[in-house]
Amino acid sequence: MGLPRKLKNLNTFVDGESYIGVITEFEEPKLAIATEEWRGGGMLGPVMLDMGLEAQEAGITMGGHEAALIRKFGTTRVDGVRLRLVGAYQADNGSAAQAVEVYIGGRFTEIDPGKSKAGDSTEQKFKVPLAYYRRVVDGRTEIEIDMLRGIFIVDGVDRYAEIMAIISS
Repeated sequence: MGLPRKLKNLNTFVDGESYIGVITEFEEPKLAIATEEWRGGGMLGPVMLDMGLEAQEAGITMGGHEAALIRKFGTTRVDGVRLRLVGAYQADNGSAAQAVEVYIGGRFTEIDPGKSKAGDSTEQKFKVPLAYYRRVVDGRTEIEIDMLRGIFIVDGVDRYAEIMAIISS
């Protein structure tokens, strides 16, 4: 029987500090290849040329006021804040839970403190443009992107290694 794996629970670590019981949501970055349309002479129509990767952005939402995270705002390093999301995904067909870990390096460029009203739930949202992204499923690295070091690994293959070898020698 085919059933989808759904997120059963999660935690996040920010610079090694656990936010179990506080994290409410994590938005993974979209993965997108930057393309440019090209149509040369003799071609029937245009093709999209690979021009590298698009910028990546993640987000986290915390269920309350988190002063320690606000203090990280304005770091001068593009990878000054390290986050690790740990999620347990499971299908309701008796299969084992699947561990998904997402490692990101970036900085908080936007903090939305939301609305505050006595007696109501509060949330703080943090926007994180990325310099680094890695997704690991059950201990296997599925994708790793390091914008600063020119690393673009998918399923164990560094798709940018040949170019980096040319420009760094």
